[in-house]
Amino acid sequence: MNENFVPVEKRDLAWARETFANDRFATEAAGVIIEEAGDKVCRCSMKITPVHRNAAGGVMGGAIFTMADLTFAVAANFGGRMTVSISSNISFVGPCKGDVLYSSARCIKSGRSTCFYEVEIVDDLGNKVAFVTFTGFVKDQSF
Repeated sequence: MNENFVPVEKRDLAWARETFANDRFATEAAGVIIEEAGDKVCRCSMKITPVHRNAAGGVMGGAIFTMADLTFAVAANFGGRMTVSISSNISFVGPCKGDVLYSSARCIKSGRSTCFYEVEIVDDLGNKVAFVTFTGFVKDQSF
């Protein structure tokens, strides 16, 4: 077992923020903030800055995917089972017109060795921006 393992019943938002601060690309470079965390659920936010913009002025698809990826990781690992993504698909459904993006993860199915999640991305004006699906592999070790 990981020497830094924290029992699930003692995990909270502070634990999630501290643990996933090590996902530096998402938390430091992209500025994703974990707003809510729990077993099989997570909500994050990301304030849009010039660094998130592409040459056409829209939000980079990679920035949106990075946010979704962290949201999935927190939701899937919060419950103590180490889970990694083995497949993902992103569908961009509309442009971000606001100043902040919000992501929400929900578990569709959690099995013995695989799981399936959907992450929805919306902006602060309520516009749907993207949907991302993740298939995760549950490792035989604690997180």
